[in-house]
Parts: sequence; structure tokens; C-alpha cells
Amino acid sequence: MDPRNRPYRSVLYIPGSKPRALDKARSLPVDAVIFDLEDAVAADEKTTARATLAEALVQGGYGDRVKIVRINGLDTQWGEADARAAAEMDCDAVLLPKVSSPQDLDALADLIGDKPIWAMMETPRGMLNAPAIAAHPRLQGMVMGTNDLAKELQTRFRSDRLPLMSGLGLCLLAAKAEGLIIVDGVYNAFKDAEGLRLECNQGRDMGFDGKTLIHPAQVEVANNAFAPSEEEIDLSKRQITAFEEVEAAGQGVAVVDGKIVENLHVVTAREILAKADAIAALST
Repeated sequence: MDPRNRPYRSVLYIPGSKPRALDKARSLPVDAVIFDLEDAVAADEKTTARATLAEALVQGGYGDRVKIVRINGLDTQWGEADARAAAEMDCDAVLLPKVSSPQDLDALADLIGDKPIWAMMETPRGMLNAPAIAAHPRLQGMVMGTNDLAKELQTRFRSDRLPLMSGLGLCLLAAKAEGLIIVDGVYNAFKDAEGLRLECNQGRDMGFDGKTLIHPAQVEVANNAFAPSEEEIDLSKRQITAFEEVEAAGQGVAVVDGKIVENLHVVTAREILAKADAIAALST
């Protein structure tokens, strides 16, 4: 599968210390799993969680799901040992929390060999340094940590997330400029499917590739929101056909549904169809 088309609609946090949760993740229709050694693991379980997670990854069974290990920060007593352990795990990337500068990624890179790196973007300084962080040669993806960011900014909760928009936008621009994957922050009210759907649609409209999730009940909503709709697929096919017919006839302008179709629209249409095909391949 072309990495540029790989879906990241649903990215589920799973505690690295919970064998039942680690097993459950093998059967969930998620595109990626963040195996968490940080916030989801109590302090007295940090050390044993490394071994529990490593064993689960050795056992495998996660199929085509992208496997990302979130370690503790390198400024904590567990971070360096987490990083060295993750370097030996059967995972696709290591996720570093609270990245505030490219130097944070340099420090992780020194510990994990050639494993790809993902960055949690969740501090005001991280927002301000987003372009430099995104340009790091080892970085593959960004994850928005909206709970921590809201805490640092001392915002009030708003369903429209207006207080977070500056940070979300800065990270989106930085990620897109460097061709990185970027996934939106979590929605805390895991029983509120309608609220989740609205926030997923907002993130999709902004340009996020998917949504981080805290509960399996959220997976279906995220998968639907970040997948091309039937209407988008149909329009994409008609745009491509119309453009190719006009081009073959040596004519000037293609029109679909009363709107001009230019080459840039065709590029987007082909990307939509490629993503739909990739999602279908994962489903089988």
C-alpha cells in the first residue's frame, strides 16, 4: 500500500499495561493503534508495562494496523528506558510526548536507531515551533494533544474548539508543508456519538487525516467521518471522466455539476479514489 494513501481515520490509544485491552485491539477495525506507556499507565506499572507490551507485539495479530508506541517523556525517570525498549519492539514508530523543539526529537533519535518518530503536539512552545519540528528528518507524523494544550492555555471548554484553533492550524500547516501524517486530538465524552461526529467532521474539514480515540465505541464514527463518502467518490469519478474526455478532444474546459474542473481538482479526485481503495483493502 502506498504510504501516502494509507488511512489514519481511527487511531486508538491502548494501555500498554493491560493484556485484555492489548488483545482486544487485534480485532478492532482501527487504522492505527497507539500503545501507550505514558498517561494510560500508572507510575507503579511503568516498568512492567514495557514487558507486557513487548510480549503482545511479539505475539502479533495486529494485521495491517499501524503500531505506534508512546513512551514517557525523556525528562521523566522512565523515558530513556522506554525509548530503548521501544527500539527493540515490533512497532512502526515511536511517539514522543510534549515535543516542544526539534532538539527533543534529536534526543529520541539517538536512542531508537532507525525507528520512525511521531510527535505529540501539546504545548504552547510546540505550537510556536511547529514548522521546525515538522521539518525534522526523522519525523513521520504528528498527534494533537488537545487535552494538554487546553490545560496549558487555561482555556474554557467550547464545542467549537475556538480557543484551540490557532494551535491546530499551526500544526496542520507545518505537517502539510512537510508531507506528514497529522491526526486530531481526542474527544473525551466517549458516550456522546453525536458530539464526536461533529468534532470529527470539523477535523476532517480542516484537513486532519484522522482522529485519536480513547474508546472502541468511537471507532465507527471516526472511520465514517474520515473516509470518502459515496457522494465524494461519485463526484471524483465524474470529474476525472469529464476532464479526460475534454483533454482527449483537445477542448478547453471540463464542467461537472455546473462547476469548472481543472487539473488540481483531478489530482484531488484521484487521491480520494486511492484512499477509498486503500480503505477497502484494509477492510478485506
